[in-house]
Amino acid sequence: MRTEYVEAVIALVELVPAGRVLAYGDVSELLGSGGPRQVGAVMSHHGNPVPWWRILRASGEAPPGLEGKALRHYVKERTPLRGDVEEYLRTGEGRWRVDLKAARWAPSDNDFDRIDDIARRLESRLHELSVADDGMSG
Repeated sequence: MRTEYVEAVIALVELVPAGRVLAYGDVSELLGSGGPRQVGAVMSHHGNPVPWWRILRASGEAPPGLEGKALRHYVKERTPLRGDVEEYLRTGEGRWRVDLKAARWAPSDNDFDRIDDIARRLESRLHELSVADDGMSG
């Protein structure tokens, strides 16, 4: 995975405020690059230093194996949730998920300006690398 893409995903994740979330596909759409699987791979391998729990599956489910840890963050940040949250917190049993309809981040105009800057930088860097690669093969 290109470092430029990793850096762009991480920069966008850092913009998502507490109590709000995006699906992997939302991130790739906002960047205009990659797809949900690429974003998931970035988060899996490079997401630890950022609020990784704010980026999740389109179903609203937390990353596999990190459900309990993510739920503690969601409760602390008052992220809208659905399902058996109390049961899960009490016993580790029960199904829950983030209520994506209520919790999905809606960026402000200022946020969109910052996102556009990240996306433009990514596109420019990838274009430069492409031109450099073409120059080396010719």
